[in-house]
Amino acid sequence: MGAMSSNRPSSGQGPSQRQLRVGELIRRTLSDVLNRAEIHDPDLNAMSITVGEVSMSNDLKVATVYVMPLMGSVPVQDAIAALARNKAELRHRVVKGMTLKYAPDLRFRPDETFDRLDETRRLFADPTVQRDIETPDTPDGED
Repeated sequence: MGAMSSNRPSSGQGPSQRQLRVGELIRRTLSDVLNRAEIHDPDLNAMSITVGEVSMSNDLKVATVYVMPLMGSVPVQDAIAALARNKAELRHRVVKGMTLKYAPDLRFRPDETFDRLDETRRLFADPTVQRDIETPDTPDGED
């Protein structure tokens, strides 16, 4: 059977080295493009967007880009909408620096890991939680 079997999606294995390499390259390229405000969209340029991770499909045709605006500067949905609006230009920038057979389709998703960090920070910033943290455990009603 030989050659045929290599086209099957890998079962249960993590992403291949190539998927990881391409994903990381795209992540870096997108980060640079966004940091330098190279896309001609004032809304997008006004946002500070962190590209947390890019995961590639097995055939490298789809790049799922996990993004999060910095410290809640804008709602993540707004950031994703702005990125999606500029997808063609972003895709063009990504492909320019790479030797890929296909320009991968970029799909933008919220980076949930940042959300959880933010949630923790929000909790710690909450005055009542802070009071609980700072107050030593003493029973109420002392004289």
